[in-house]
Amino acid sequence: MKFQVEYDTFTEAVTWVARTIPNRPAIPVLAGMKITAKEEGVITLGSRDSDISSHIEIDGEVLDTGEILVNGKLLADICRNLPNKAITFSLEDNKLEIECGTTRFSMKIMTMDDYSELPEMPEIIGKVDGSIWEEAVSQVSIAASHDDTLPMLVSICIEISGNQISLLATDRYRLALRELAWEAKEENLEKRILVRSARLLEIAKSLGSSSVNIHLDSLENPSLLGFSAAGKQNTVQLTDGEYPQVRSLFPTEVEGSASVDREEMLNAIKRSRLVVEKNSAVRLSLQPEELVIEAGQGEVAQASEVIGAKLAGEEIKLAFNPVFLQDALSVIKEENMHLSYTQATKPVVISGENAKGEVNKDFSILLMPIRTFGEN
Repeated sequence: MKFQVEYDTFTEAVTWVARTIPNRPAIPVLAGMKITAKEEGVITLGSRDSDISSHIEIDGEVLDTGEILVNGKLLADICRNLPNKAITFSLEDNKLEIECGTTRFSMKIMTMDDYSELPEMPEIIGKVDGSIWEEAVSQVSIAASHDDTLPMLVSICIEISGNQISLLATDRYRLALRELAWEAKEENLEKRILVRSARLLEIAKSLGSSSVNIHLDSLENPSLLGFSAAGKQNTVQLTDGEYPQVRSLFPTEVEGSASVDREEMLNAIKRSRLVVEKNSAVRLSLQPEELVIEAGQGEVAQASEVIGAKLAGEEIKLAFNPVFLQDALSVIKEENMHLSYTQATKPVVISGENAKGEVNKDFSILLMPIRTFGEN
């Protein structure tokens, strides 16, 4: 095998594929990246973990066809540090020889005896704007659990209903919902699937802003989800099980709402966290024209800050996990935060609100208030 490629093209491709390779592979062969040089001048790179795979095709000058398996992360490190010149790869005496200008590297190849082929890309079921998809997954993933013993709750639920996709995630203390439009191949498509949040977010970020095709291996009993964009392909195993019907947790009626400058609120929460002890809450007092934010108890340290607010409804005092509140504010894109409530101990819904006072109903996050000492 022998081929030559441009530095930028190959370095970008090998870096992208290497993301899938685990830092501590369960079996040695998973550290490998498969490189194939084809007659038509196409070079393919692929890698996999137990539940995810990456595959990309690039153009190059193929002088001799063949395929090899090498340590993928090491190859990516080498390529990123080469001079910006054409790179020549050749197989000699069971070693991959890398030449770039006057720089030379030699890598031992790995045996492919135990390396299983990458999964076939399933059929396309529709496509979505890549930048919108990345934003949606990023917003919802903050509410997914990080406890790997709860496979349902570390996953994002993808609900497909015709030309609309809904993403849901919860860790039992908060619940995020994002709805977006997409181009479904079948207008009557109805499906509900689960994917690990970390995997879905990793893929969404890596595919960029171009149009993303979504693939599914079966409409009856799916087990594999695929994504493709601009020559890049990913597959990921689905999570087994039935996701709880969490939509009903969003209150159908509210007693009041408040509008607060999002950036001002976010900075205030960050400051209040400096004096919040572990498992303690930040306290919010909503009044007609202001929001009082308090944190800290006892004699060690306390903080208090007042920011402007527009209140519609009765005054109320609420307490929240400050990390959850900060996460929610961080993923809202609008100028203002819109908070709707019923009672101090009932779920609160946070959304974005633009300068015209219009609430963005495409993304909402539900937070459970914390009952503070002294409440009835």
